[in-house]
Amino acid sequence: MGTLMMAGRGAGDKLAATYCNLGTDVNFGELSRAMMRYLVAQGCDVQFEHEIVDLRRLPDKRWCVVVKDLTTGQRRKISARFVFIGAGGGALHLLQKSGIPESKGFGGFPVSGQWLVCDNPEVVRQHHAKVYGKAPLGAPPMSVPHLDKRVIGGKEALLFGPFAGFTTKFLKKGSYSDLFKTIRGSNVRPMLKVGFHNLGLERYLIQQVKLSLNDRITQLRRFYPEAKKEDWRLEVAGNRVQVIRKDPIKGGTLQFGTQIVKAADGSLSALLGASPGASTSVSVMLELLAQCFPDLMRSQWQSKLQALIPSYGHRLAADPALVGEIRAWTSASLQLSATTEQQRVAG
Repeated sequence: MGTLMMAGRGAGDKLAATYCNLGTDVNFGELSRAMMRYLVAQGCDVQFEHEIVDLRRLPDKRWCVVVKDLTTGQRRKISARFVFIGAGGGALHLLQKSGIPESKGFGGFPVSGQWLVCDNPEVVRQHHAKVYGKAPLGAPPMSVPHLDKRVIGGKEALLFGPFAGFTTKFLKKGSYSDLFKTIRGSNVRPMLKVGFHNLGLERYLIQQVKLSLNDRITQLRRFYPEAKKEDWRLEVAGNRVQVIRKDPIKGGTLQFGTQIVKAADGSLSALLGASPGASTSVSVMLELLAQCFPDLMRSQWQSKLQALIPSYGHRLAADPALVGEIRAWTSASLQLSATTEQQRVAG
């Protein structure tokens, strides 16, 4: 991990760490572009700078999707048998526009994510890892502090965070009215109940909003004792919209993961939640296919999925040999050296 985290510590300082050399970083922008190129080659139509402005059910049970070209301002309608709403912070708005009964009782709690960023080459070259610490007592799970090396726009940088900020926007470039536009008669009570039952989280958010740059640098120095304030700046990375849902006992609950909501006939599905990214994308899509296309999953897709994902349908916790095989395959594919533990499990 380099000398950055160790320099400036006293000889008597106690520090414990666990190291894993299976980790790697992925350029998800390039990965997304590669996937789009593949879809286009298969005949799919991929459109950018467009926004879904309305969604409604037609008498023939198909869906009418109204799309606005943000460049020209023109609108057009698309008819579809199946719609998947994977719009991040914009998903709740579209789900509510669909009017399906299953959308009732869902709300969103937006939180912005902020990071300290350093692109001083003399500092950046000293750190080559992602190092996690421990979240403060009472903090939400997504607030675990970590110091990362990233490549942003082709330039190496260090990021430390995350720090939370409150906003009423559901998207980084959204509107301050986003939160208020999602309030419905069906979700007012769950949202109020969540506020009542999560006073600790609210105190945490207030504390985070009140942090000064000096306060944030003080937290950074637990990882990097010699950090200099002038090398770091605060950047807003994006927004998370936590899921609020109706609960028969508590009235409403706040979820920190993702939530799939689907129409009873399987013709529409939406992904809500704070982390609809790489860590959940595959498992979420498998769950969605199983829920919305159960017949096709059983008759046509299961064998194909098992060929693509050898662990599909298996409990890895009960099959250490398969774990070893998969780790060896992924390590070879990503050009990571196999660990002794991998070799032991595989052998």
